[in-house]
Amino acid sequence: MGIFSARCTSLARLDGKTAVVTGSNTGIGKVTAQDFFQRGARVIMACRNLEKANEAVKDIKENCSTQENVGELIATELDLSSLKSVRNCAKHLLDTEKRIDLLINNAGVMMCPKTITEDGYEMQFATNHLGHFLLTLLLLPKISQSTPARIVNVSSIAHERGKIDFTDINCEKGKYKHNIQGVNVYSLHPGVIRTELGRHLNATLMWGAKLLWNVAGWFLFKTIHQGAQTTIYCAVDEKCANETGLYYSECAAKEPSKDAQNMEDAKKLWNVSLDLVGLPQDYNPFS
Repeated sequence: MGIFSARCTSLARLDGKTAVVTGSNTGIGKVTAQDFFQRGARVIMACRNLEKANEAVKDIKENCSTQENVGELIATELDLSSLKSVRNCAKHLLDTEKRIDLLINNAGVMMCPKTITEDGYEMQFATNHLGHFLLTLLLLPKISQSTPARIVNVSSIAHERGKIDFTDINCEKGKYKHNIQGVNVYSLHPGVIRTELGRHLNATLMWGAKLLWNVAGWFLFKTIHQGAQTTIYCAVDEKCANETGLYYSECAAKEPSKDAQNMEDAKKLWNVSLDLVGLPQDYNPFS
């Protein structure tokens, strides 16, 4: 239900703008795609399962069948756990889209069974970080030509309890920013939401934790519409149009954890990520 939940109140239109939303066939990604569609945007729904993406396109169009001045919806294939798929999707978008005004890095997996991707990386790290890292770099030239543009990264409050272990970045041992003129970047916590992201929880939680999860959910968990509000706020609201590099929760800027502000770790993660996706240390997306 989400008793306390902020809402994006901006009425900004997105006519003539193009938005790419990853993982938008379900959950808050789907709500975000529908919101942009209702604002008149051309929305690229980049999803791993193209069949489900096309079903979501049909569903959104049916939901908005009585509305005027809506935009376009296009489904395209993107498996963020595969660097080959990321490169193919990026090339397709660069070849077919005249502009990219909004990139919403929304897709993610959580607490899935330990899986190694085709590239040899742990599934959550590959999908949630490396895939979006590579996609953003490859699309950056087009985004920078579409200013004012925004890049919105859906993250989590869980970062407050996290720390990067560079000695085991692929989770093999333990248990299982540059500023560019006119392109603003946002990171956010959408809230605790009951979506398909938690589909692996029943297989990983103890019975007591399952009970707490299910009971608390009725009172504390947000609906997918509530959970999408901070994403939408960062993408369209005029109040944050001149902000960049900040972390948001409940449609407002919030101080991230101390570890998240460690510039040495940020630089190291950037360099490690370049290596892991096969790009040189001096990679320049504009060259």
